[in-house]
Amino acid sequence: MQTQSTKQSEPLVLKAGDLVEVLSEEEILATLDERGELESLPFMPEMLQYSGKRFRVYKSAHKTCDTMQRSGMRKMEGTVHLTGLRCDGGGHGGCQAGCLIFWKHAWLRKVEDAGSPAPQAQPSAQLLPLLQIGARGPAFEDGSENFRCQATELLRAAPSVLPLLEFGQFSEDVRTGNFGVGWTVRAIGVGVYNRLQRASNKSLPRWARVRGGKEWGYLRGKATGKTPDGRVGIEVGDLVRVRSRKEIEPTLNENLLNRGMGFDAEMARFCGKTARVLRKVDHIIDENTGKMIYMKSPCLVLENVVCEGAFNANCPRAITPYWREIWLEKIEDGGGNGRPNVPAQSAAG
Repeated sequence: MQTQSTKQSEPLVLKAGDLVEVLSEEEILATLDERGELESLPFMPEMLQYSGKRFRVYKSAHKTCDTMQRSGMRKMEGTVHLTGLRCDGGGHGGCQAGCLIFWKHAWLRKVEDAGSPAPQAQPSAQLLPLLQIGARGPAFEDGSENFRCQATELLRAAPSVLPLLEFGQFSEDVRTGNFGVGWTVRAIGVGVYNRLQRASNKSLPRWARVRGGKEWGYLRGKATGKTPDGRVGIEVGDLVRVRSRKEIEPTLNENLLNRGMGFDAEMARFCGKTARVLRKVDHIIDENTGKMIYMKSPCLVLENVVCEGAFNANCPRAITPYWREIWLEKIEDGGGNGRPNVPAQSAAG
């Protein structure tokens, strides 16, 4: 009787909460092509540190949102996200995006006996050099590095667009434990509403559009001309409250941007909530080009605050929103523990 794990030759069926073990470097190497990829998804250098360790499945990544071409949801095959495992950027120039890592089923084994010891991981002399080569493309003309990562290659790894009314994706959300039935029904309703709003913007005069043609959340940017800065010296570790929609809308232009950074309905769900500032972000890889972008002014990431996919077809990617200081209000801890009052479901690692 096998107690430690399922046989790797058997297809994995993984759901949220399942315990899995990351394979050894040698086993992972056997799944990769000459680019360090499996089904066009790179196994990144940052992932090596987890070889031989055990984690819970956070969510099935049978689909993911397209943040590059804005085509909607894309279909993924045999992939999950693991709780708490975000890219630390160590193999990609210190990128601070903190993306939730994609894990192919072929890189994992399901652990049936949580009490059994994990085997000692054996390093491979071949895997790291392969991954380091795969993490770079030809340098740009100005000499700057050209990075390749799971985010830059996502459209190759998920080439098929999922139509909104392909209801199999939503039944899979429920079956895998990603989302509950009520949450999923709302996501479908919001998606249909937004599609109708986009159609009305193309075909109806402004006076005939529902709520002016605004998508769900009804945010209205009210700033004219250059949007305000409003830096007040918020630092990592500070406890902050997300300002109200009424306070935030005057900082946004008609495209819901503040100095090029967007504020959307998913972020507006956190208005009035408190959280600690987890880190500052001042450089990230441009997903479309692979070039490192350096921000003129850092933005902030809040602890346990992620996009929950509530208004985005149940996307499981749990992207960390970037916050301008002007959208936040620093508050005192008041002698308490200062823990954020964001919903528990937001804690995606």
